[in-house]
Amino acid sequence: MTDPTRLTAAQTAAAIASGTLTAVEVTEAHLARIEAVDEKVNAFLHVDREGALAQARAVDEKRERGEALGPLAGVPLALKDIFTTEGVPTTVGSKILEGWLPPYDATLVKRLKDADIVVLGKANMDEFAMGSSTENSAYGPTGNPWDLTRIPGGSGGGSAAALAAYEAPLAIGTDTGGSIRQPAAMTGTVGVKPTYGAVSRYGMVAFSSSLDQGGPCARTVLDAALLHEAIAGHDPLDSTSIDKPVPPVVEAARSADVKGLRVGVVKEFAGEGYQAGVMQRFTESVELLRELGAEVTEISCPSFDKALAAYYLIAPSECSSNLARFDAMRYGLRVGDDGTRSAEEVTALTREAGFGAEVKRRIMLGTYALSSGYYDAYYGSAQKVRTLITRDFEKAFEQVDVLVSPTSPTTAFPIGERADDPMAMYLADLCTIPTNLAGNAAMSLPCGLAPEDGLPVGLQIIAPAMADDRLYRVGAAVEAALTARWGHPLLEEAPAL
Repeated sequence: MTDPTRLTAAQTAAAIASGTLTAVEVTEAHLARIEAVDEKVNAFLHVDREGALAQARAVDEKRERGEALGPLAGVPLALKDIFTTEGVPTTVGSKILEGWLPPYDATLVKRLKDADIVVLGKANMDEFAMGSSTENSAYGPTGNPWDLTRIPGGSGGGSAAALAAYEAPLAIGTDTGGSIRQPAAMTGTVGVKPTYGAVSRYGMVAFSSSLDQGGPCARTVLDAALLHEAIAGHDPLDSTSIDKPVPPVVEAARSADVKGLRVGVVKEFAGEGYQAGVMQRFTESVELLRELGAEVTEISCPSFDKALAAYYLIAPSECSSNLARFDAMRYGLRVGDDGTRSAEEVTALTREAGFGAEVKRRIMLGTYALSSGYYDAYYGSAQKVRTLITRDFEKAFEQVDVLVSPTSPTTAFPIGERADDPMAMYLADLCTIPTNLAGNAAMSLPCGLAPEDGLPVGLQIIAPAMADDRLYRVGAAVEAALTARWGHPLLEEAPAL
């Protein structure tokens, strides 16, 4: 019998619905896989064995009673440890929330449970989602299943690594500047940043409120579409939630037809700093789109060159405001409260002990940018650049239906290589940041291996806001053509753990 951990999410759901496999069998297989390999990978911060098996048994009981099962009923999932989950530790990769048990579920978690998706546990991440490598986790870095000495991308490296290591067929990530798409590119998986506001942020621990967006991670485009449909939709508990119907993402993923579609190649996402093998695979992907019937043209978005600088003023500014709540007074870590110190001293000691170096760096950057006398010069100017980037997108989408680019300028780099060079680390998000600043939708899917190092390369597809279905239409077409060309999914080339 086929190993349940090697099935796609769609195949797993079909097997459970037909009775070929039980949800408990599928869950136990993935729990066994986690036990076998996660000591090497470190994709999970917490495995909720009892909770997962209880959810799986409930699915099997529904099927036995003849109740209709949803499209992903019984399918296991790794949940990025940034979403509150009632009674399950939620640390956000930080010591400041070590052992915290939330009293409620995030809206996204409720929707997963309503869809009968089995949550295996919480996935590792850069602390407070601040990073491009998952080296900033307070609980140790995650390894890339393609090469455990390399990073899996960040901040959602745990979610992507769990997919690539066959520990889960589905995962949830969050994307503030590329933290779903960049790990997808580094691990040969699929990651989607939905339109800002399309997936509820209620119960998601905030980093940068105007940029953060939860989204689906999977091993295939169809699986990502099925998960997208399960978690998206208006939420009155989230003031930024869009009150519009979810785009027909599953239908688009099944159509996989790009004939006549206008595709724009972003001129600014090339040149110095881009790995030769990454550009080679990207160029091949563009040629493939032409072969599939798409109309390809080059598009210039000049403001994109300023996106990185704008992002690293806006995101830290919002971070400094959001993280002020971690003051040792309400929840989480408390240091130095021996009765001899003031509340201010306890707060200072707690934040010093509880926050890691990258979080402290961004808090200081943001506090400075928002300070009196500097607000207009820094934060205000960055917001003006954000407007220019949004206008560049608007102009581009008057000419084309989607934009394409490499997801990341390079493949996965060795763990520790950029640890002492924050600027080099920030450059990993060069291609992904503009989409977050504008609030558009974007996807990364694998487009081959770089010849220099044999590591995965990601193709990024960008669509206008609330046109998320275009991502799946293009992504599914490229995926099908490449899989046919290779004779198997790219992940099958990854070395065994």
